[in-house]
Amino acid sequence: MVGDRFDDSEMKGLLSPTIVLTPNRGVKSPRHSHSNSRNLRPDTISFMIRALIASALLLVLLLPGFSQTSATAGAGLSKDPREVLAAAALFYDFASPELKPWHLKAVYQFYDQKGSPTYQGVWEYWWVSPKIYRSSWSRTGVEHTTWSTADGALYRKDLGGRLRYFERTIQGTVLFQLPGGGDIDSSKVKLDLKMLPPDKPEFACVVTQQLVGGKLQAPSSGTESYYCFDPATLVLRETYSGQLRTEFNQFVKTQGRYLAQQIVVTVGQRKLFTASVDTIEALNPTDAMFSPPSDATLERKSLPGDNQGITMGSLVKKTQPGYPSISKNARDQGAVTLAALIGKDGRVHDLEVLASPSPELAASAMDAVKKWEYKPYLLNGEAVEADTIVTVIFRLGY
Repeated sequence: MVGDRFDDSEMKGLLSPTIVLTPNRGVKSPRHSHSNSRNLRPDTISFMIRALIASALLLVLLLPGFSQTSATAGAGLSKDPREVLAAAALFYDFASPELKPWHLKAVYQFYDQKGSPTYQGVWEYWWVSPKIYRSSWSRTGVEHTTWSTADGALYRKDLGGRLRYFERTIQGTVLFQLPGGGDIDSSKVKLDLKMLPPDKPEFACVVTQQLVGGKLQAPSSGTESYYCFDPATLVLRETYSGQLRTEFNQFVKTQGRYLAQQIVVTVGQRKLFTASVDTIEALNPTDAMFSPPSDATLERKSLPGDNQGITMGSLVKKTQPGYPSISKNARDQGAVTLAALIGKDGRVHDLEVLASPSPELAASAMDAVKKWEYKPYLLNGEAVEADTIVTVIFRLGY
């Protein structure tokens, strides 16, 4: 997330980008990492607690003949947040080479600014190994497929329009919700463990907060993300990041991993996106399933044997948004949440408004952010696309 705070009398910028890299496997988004987020206000924490407690945990076994593990979740929960994340990661590692081939199908739904359902689509994922997998997205007017081959090359084929933010990041939302090792580097991130509610703990929440120059930032800097688990099972129940709250419900356990069949993403109390997993099954793979057609586009070349990893990009050109006069007169203020795709050229593409106090503030934020330029993000020295959440806060002076 990029957080910028604007006052009526004086404009001050605070830059803290959070990046989600898709669709490359092994590259975790900070949210799922999905992200740096705004600080949780007491009323938000209270709302989270009520929502968590109100949701009943349903844990059932799926595919009886499909391999299960015997690990015991949550036994003697550690007070060290890193150990909690490490223990939970065993139940969310859907890229382990130990897994048998599998196939997943989910139906997803978008919602408009009033919370009414709009576009609906289907996402499918076929997995054989950490390098060999395939994803497809389908909705009215859009067909998109990607193939990752044994040598690490990535191909894609598009028909119709481009994918939207929540489509591009659905793999992380459904399968890879936890932060990766690079996202919790102790030199860059401070971790805490909070038991909520404090008087009678029901959930263990790992809180990540970015360090800038080795220093902890003020709560208003918006650098916190919450990952809230059931302490007895280490099932991830909710995340809060970048103003976005993601709830996970109706769990199944497959090959020893937890999978939420119902996922809801909200901002405030308004739905933005939902995903419902209706199929998770064993797969008998064939070469045809994972062979890209001749007209597919090569998106990424083969990965070298010595994987150098990710080189994070950085903002190199920034335009400050203006505060519209009509918004000042109407006393409109608050956070505009945008989703953007940073292209291989470092420019901002596919900018979307996820939430805004008013159309005028959204337009102002959009006009500014679309002019920003980044030093491209690199994977093993090769430029890659990167998703990010941008939050622009408009605040009136009194």
